[in-house]
Amino acid sequence: MEDLIMIPMLRTRGTSMPSLVDFFFGDDFLPSLHDNTNTGTVPAVNIVESKDDYLIELAAPGFEKKDFKVDIDNNMLTISSEKELNNEVEGEKLMRREFCYTSFKRSFSLPEGTDGDKIKANYKEGILKISIPKREEAKEKPARQISIS
Repeated sequence: MEDLIMIPMLRTRGTSMPSLVDFFFGDDFLPSLHDNTNTGTVPAVNIVESKDDYLIELAAPGFEKKDFKVDIDNNMLTISSEKELNNEVEGEKLMRREFCYTSFKRSFSLPEGTDGDKIKANYKEGILKISIPKREEAKEKPARQISIS
């Protein structure tokens, strides 16, 4: 008879078989392949156009401004972040440790007529705001009447 190797069982096709790991740590120790609980998500974005600029608002609560990286390269604006949380309690016997690693990357192609040299960003109360000014020639001009000579 062959030696059997015990490995944790992942749920497939709606069925599951308990494993030794599930028995000791509960069935949430190794989430199923379809569970997105700890994989992170891409933050939601609002994009608003005014007469003078474009405003990108990215919802990212729980971050700090040092967690973000905003780059512009060849008219492409990229917002990215990598953050690792370590929920370890000092001085206690470690029975279970859960890491949380969150990362995302969003890229936006800037419209013609934007001034990439004057882009500004700030982070406050969970919202990263990026202001992308329009060049003077791209700004909407007010309607005016032409006199006839």
